[in-house]
Amino acid sequence: MSYAYYPGCSLHSTGSEYDISIKYIFNSLGISFEEIKDWNCCGTTPAHCTSKYLSIALPVRNLKLVEDSGKSKVAVPCASCFSRLKRAKFEISKDEDLKKKVDGILQTTYGNTVTIIHPLDIIKNEIGLKSVREKMKRSLSGLKVACYYGCLMTRPPDVTEFDECEYPVIMDEILTELGADVKDWSYKTDCCGASFSISRTESSIKLMEKVIRNAVECGAECIAVACPLCHANLDTRQEDINAKYSKNFNVPVFYFSELMALAFGAKGGELGLKKHITDPSVLLSRYKLA
Repeated sequence: MSYAYYPGCSLHSTGSEYDISIKYIFNSLGISFEEIKDWNCCGTTPAHCTSKYLSIALPVRNLKLVEDSGKSKVAVPCASCFSRLKRAKFEISKDEDLKKKVDGILQTTYGNTVTIIHPLDIIKNEIGLKSVREKMKRSLSGLKVACYYGCLMTRPPDVTEFDECEYPVIMDEILTELGADVKDWSYKTDCCGASFSISRTESSIKLMEKVIRNAVECGAECIAVACPLCHANLDTRQEDINAKYSKNFNVPVFYFSELMALAFGAKGGELGLKKHITDPSVLLSRYKLA
């Protein structure tokens, strides 16, 4: 199986270390992939706040490019992109008039044959945990991790069709297989404030404080994510949270793929970990993962 790969805007910019680590683990696991040529932005929040047709047409254009390439599945690491592509497929599958309208906008006919899949799903259900463990060169043993899925990957469940909506475990299972001490906690699918951290900063910081506080109270010393926006919020806002709530948080936030790549033998310098605002180097040195 060879997958089309849709990085989306974040993985080519603010979340470039996510892109690096995803490609590292795909190559390590022998997952064949090819980035979609001439892809466009999925539209994310601005598109569906502006026009329903725009919000569907932008993702469908990318899916049409995949279909034309002869591939049947597209791997989408960004939670927001994953959500928007899934939503587009869901909407045109149920509304023939909408599909005709979108085909007209794009001046083409999309066959709706492409499956949208998250890398976590590929790794767990198509590659398998046994293969993951076989690629491990150093264990994450002892590293206490809270796996944070955010609000976009599992909801609404009839659209995303991803793991268990209220309490997903797929990331937990993968990191546990690599030796991590994954914690049970209550906020793994709560919202971090997303892009409201720009326009409604105070409200978003309140949400982030709850997420990080519960992770720490449950014994985690770092948080693993699968969303560039979740990463940006939780990684960069800890000083603001500490000032607002008289806390002393210093909790490294990793993409799940970074932790996998470290277990597969990658060095921090290869993965762009110096981009992180909350320095993970002390924690990684403690577990000989630096």
